[in-house]
Amino acid sequence: MRENRTEAADVDGSYVDTIGAMGPLTPELFDLVIALISFLTVFAIFARVLLPRIEKVLKERDEAIDGTTARAADIEEEARRVRDQYRADLTAARQEAARLRQTAAEEGASLLAVLREEGQKEREKVVASARTQLEADRIIAEAELREATFALALELAGRIVGESVDDLPNARTIADDFFAELDEPEKSLRT
Repeated sequence: MRENRTEAADVDGSYVDTIGAMGPLTPELFDLVIALISFLTVFAIFARVLLPRIEKVLKERDEAIDGTTARAADIEEEARRVRDQYRADLTAARQEAARLRQTAAEEGASLLAVLREEGQKEREKVVASARTQLEADRIIAEAELREATFALALELAGRIVGESVDDLPNARTIADDFFAELDEPEKSLRT
């Protein structure tokens, strides 16, 4: 390598001998041409061999990303469809449950009405039976009371008269007529 010597002025104005303007890094023309040819050769190899491969890889990557994006969009659309179907099924199930509740309430109300009606009929039967039994008991009590009253009346009449009136043949007829007169106002009140 040859030395390029130039003189440069120092700060105080004296001239100092320096090695080239760039110092030891000043390239020779021959070295510069060789470096430029090597750079262009390597650049041409990169441009012809590596750049198409890099472009191919980048293109494949873009296609993969686009494919993934398309698949993600398809999956998202499928998820929306499934969600919409789920919501529709859920709405249908809620409507069916409401319909079943309404039907059950209606059936319960009708069953309750039937049971009330049956209970009312049963109550009426019991009341009618009780009235019949009370009427029968009243008639029996009235007959027993009449007999007891008749016996007491005969005994009282016998004490007043001083002799027994049990033997009188028309005593029973007189008592029956008396009780019939008492029954007439009651019968008119009942009707």
